[in-house]
Amino acid sequence: MSRVYKYILPGVRAELAEWRKAAEAIPDAELRRQALSSMNTKQFHCEGGAVYAAARLDRRHMLIPLIVALQTISDYLDNLCDRSTSLRADDFRLLHRSMLDAVTPGAPLTDYYALRDERNDGGYLHALVRRCQECAADLPAYDLVQERVRELVGLYGDLQVYKHIAKPLRETELLRWWQQYEDSYPELRWNEFAAATGSTLGMFMLFLAACDPALQPEDAERVRRSYFPSICGLHILLDYLIDQAEDEEGGDLNFCHYFGSQDQLNERMLRMVQSARQAADGLPAPSFHRMIVEGLIALYLSDPKVKGQARVRRTARLLMKGSPWTRLFFWLNSHWIRKAM
Repeated sequence: MSRVYKYILPGVRAELAEWRKAAEAIPDAELRRQALSSMNTKQFHCEGGAVYAAARLDRRHMLIPLIVALQTISDYLDNLCDRSTSLRADDFRLLHRSMLDAVTPGAPLTDYYALRDERNDGGYLHALVRRCQECAADLPAYDLVQERVRELVGLYGDLQVYKHIAKPLRETELLRWWQQYEDSYPELRWNEFAAATGSTLGMFMLFLAACDPALQPEDAERVRRSYFPSICGLHILLDYLIDQAEDEEGGDLNFCHYFGSQDQLNERMLRMVQSARQAADGLPAPSFHRMIVEGLIALYLSDPKVKGQARVRRTARLLMKGSPWTRLFFWLNSHWIRKAM
């Protein structure tokens, strides 16, 4: 934890300050508003993602800019789609092509705004994409993880398209999409798969793995399979778990609402926690990955949103059982970290 505060957070905040300055110079008022809003409300995404750089401080000068730039693209595009002046699937897909280009060094850039009215960002998105390409190209074993990163980025883009199109089409398109993958993930329900595709943690872990020049293809695949779907799925389902009340009020899609009952939700969430812990324990440096898993549980379940939702509190008590790590992180997050933010 001390490594994060001493070496990681200052680097993250320096990167974000640079991107904030660039966002403030965006000519189009709507694009500027969404770029700044995404940083104002989602800075903790970059701070949390950059924890992976703590495992390789010697490579943090590559990992921190890469993770911050890719997460900033993700958060910016999420704002553009979620608060969009468009409901076009092709618009959303073209926007998210920027993420695929970002993790593909040498890929040519294009006009990612070509299908929407707001077009002039002064080069902001292109600059983020180029930063990712440059940093990824510097990772010693990136060639061994690139296709796996692209797979996860592609799934992430698919989710963003289907969950942001017109409401009457969302569930139908999500279920149709799931049909392509259900045989590969028989342990999952469609909403759990969809949730897992919404996490960037698997991408960040593959960046970390690519820091090792001795990485082998089988090691890269083990990382991918350990993080996706278990750890990635837990990450996003926890996010949806605590957002149930506000999503109900706003009429927004929430993948926790697709469980048939509260008992079923509790059962499936507990299964996801157990699966994520097992996946973490099977990786090299398992204590680091268990810290990630237990930290996720504590981070979300200590959120003030939980207090006002009785059913979520009951789920939280169930998920907190059996792990001293989770209880420790929960206490730290509740009594120290959040107050310091």
